[in-house]
Amino acid sequence: MFNRLKPMRRIATRYDKTALFFMNFLNLAAARLWIRSFVNVA
Repeated sequence: MFNRLKPMRRIATRYDKTALFFMNFLNLAAARLWIRSFVNVA
């Protein structure tokens, strides 16, 4: 899954200052990929 998140520049370079913000952004990005998989199926 990381190979799908890596093109997102914010994750690849880790612009967030704290680990908590970085983890929150990872959760948002993963949810975005997860929702996109359902949209393409329909």
